[in-house]
Amino acid sequence: MEKFFRFIERVGNKLPHPLILFVYLCVIILTFSFITGLLKWSAVNPKSGELIVASNLISAQGFQDFMEKMITNFTHFAPLGLVLVMLMGVAITERSGFLEALIRSVIGRVPSWLVIPVIVMAGACGNIGSDAGIVVVPPIAAIIFKRMGKHPLAGLVLGYAAATAGFTANLIPAGTDVLLAAITTEIYGSFEPGAEVVATCNWYFMIAATFVLAFVGTFVAKKYTIPMCERYKLTGMEETTEKALTPREKKGLLWAIIAGIIYLAVISLTIVPENGILRHPDAAQFMRSPFFKSLIPILFFLFVIVGYVYGKIVGTIKKSGDAAHFMIDGVRDLAPYIALVFMIAQFIAFFNWSHLDQIISIKGAELLKSSGFSGIPLFISFIIIAMFLNLFIGSGSAKWAIMAPVFVPMFYHIDLTPAFTQLLYRIGDSITNGISPLYTMFPLILGWVQQYDEDAGIGTVSSLLLPYAIFTFVAWTILLIIWYAIGLPIGVGESI
Repeated sequence: MEKFFRFIERVGNKLPHPLILFVYLCVIILTFSFITGLLKWSAVNPKSGELIVASNLISAQGFQDFMEKMITNFTHFAPLGLVLVMLMGVAITERSGFLEALIRSVIGRVPSWLVIPVIVMAGACGNIGSDAGIVVVPPIAAIIFKRMGKHPLAGLVLGYAAATAGFTANLIPAGTDVLLAAITTEIYGSFEPGAEVVATCNWYFMIAATFVLAFVGTFVAKKYTIPMCERYKLTGMEETTEKALTPREKKGLLWAIIAGIIYLAVISLTIVPENGILRHPDAAQFMRSPFFKSLIPILFFLFVIVGYVYGKIVGTIKKSGDAAHFMIDGVRDLAPYIALVFMIAQFIAFFNWSHLDQIISIKGAELLKSSGFSGIPLFISFIIIAMFLNLFIGSGSAKWAIMAPVFVPMFYHIDLTPAFTQLLYRIGDSITNGISPLYTMFPLILGWVQQYDEDAGIGTVSSLLLPYAIFTFVAWTILLIIWYAIGLPIGVGESI
C-alpha cells in the first residue's frame, strides 16, 4: 500500500503545474488540427446531418482569430464571473466565523448515537465554503471522538473523508456546483447555442448522496477505522479541549439564522404569488423563470447577509470595510484559479474552432453504439476514469475542463444529458479526493495524523482513508443504478 501511494505521488509530482498542463494541451490541439485539417478529417452530425470538417488552426486565419479573440475567450468564459461572485459571498460567511460556528454548533448538539452520521453530513455540507469543511470538521471530530472514549485519529480520518467526498454530496448548492455547471454550459453551448446547465442540475442526486454518504461513513468508521486506529499510540499530541461556543457566538449565530430566514421569506414573495417578479408567467416554464436565472445572486446575498450579521454581533466585522476586505481576500484566494481559467478558456476555444471536439465526440458515440457498450457498464467505466485521473490531477475544475469537451458532446450523441455526464464525473472525482497524495489538502491531513502518530506517512493516511473510497464507490454506484433504473430527475429540470 505504501509503495503504491508513493508511486502515485512520484508520478503526480512529475506532472507540470495545471496552467502549464493546459499550455501543453493547447499545443497538442494545434498540432492535431494541423494534421486533421490536411487530411480533411470529418464527421456527420447525426442530429442535423451537417458535415463537420476539421479546421487547421496553424494558418493565417487561425492566427488572426486567436489574436483577435484571446482576450474575449477569457473575459466571456462563463464560469469566471459566476465563481467570483459566489465565492465573494462565501468569503464573508467563512471569514466572519459564521460557517465554523454553525458546524461546531450542529455537531455539539446531537445525541451520541447520531454523532458519527452528523459528522459526515457536516463534513459534506461544509464544502459550501469551499475547503472550509476540510479545515474545520476533522479537528472537531477528533475532539468529539476523544470525549466519547474513542481514538481521536478515527474521528480525524472520518471528518476528512466526509469533507473530501462531500463535493458530490450537499443539501444546498455550493460553489462547486456553480463552477462545474458553468464549464458544462460553456461546452454544451458550443454545439447547442443558447443551451444552459444550471447550478442545481445535480441537486436531487446530491441530496440523496449526502444521506448515503452518512450511512457509509458510519459503517466504515465502526467496522474499520475505529478498530484500525486502536493500534496507534498517542505520541506527540498535546491535550486538547473542545472549544465551546461563547455566549456572543451563540447570539450571533441565532440572529444570523433569523436574518437568513427573513431574507428567504422575502425571496419567496417574488416567486410564490402569481404576479411574483421572479416568477415565469407560464407555470409550466418554471425552470426558465427569472428565479432560476437569479440563483447565484440570491445565494450571494444570502451568504453576505448571514455572514455580515454574525460578524457584526461577534465583532469580526467592526465596520463595513471589514466585509469588503473579506470579499477582497476571497478573490485573492482565487488568483491561481483566475490564471488557470485564462489557459482553460484558450484550450476550449481551440478545441471548438478546430471542430475536433465535435468530430471526436461523434466518432466516439458511433463507436459506443456499434460496440453496444452503453448503460450501466459505460457509466461505471467513466466514473473509474475520473477516479483514476483524480489521483494525478488535484484540481477538479482542471480535470473537468479536460474531460468535458470530449465526453459532454459524445454522451449527448448517445442521448445522455450534459448534466448527467457532469454527475458521473463528480461521483468519480469525489471518491478519490481523500486518498490522492496530490490533493491540495492532503498535506493538512498528513500533518494532523502525524500529531497523533509521529511515524505516520502517506501510505498510513491513505490506508486509513481507502475503505471510505471503496465503500463510497460501491454505495454511490448502487444509488446511481437505482436512479437510472427508476428514471428519477437528477436535479432541477434535468434528467438522465
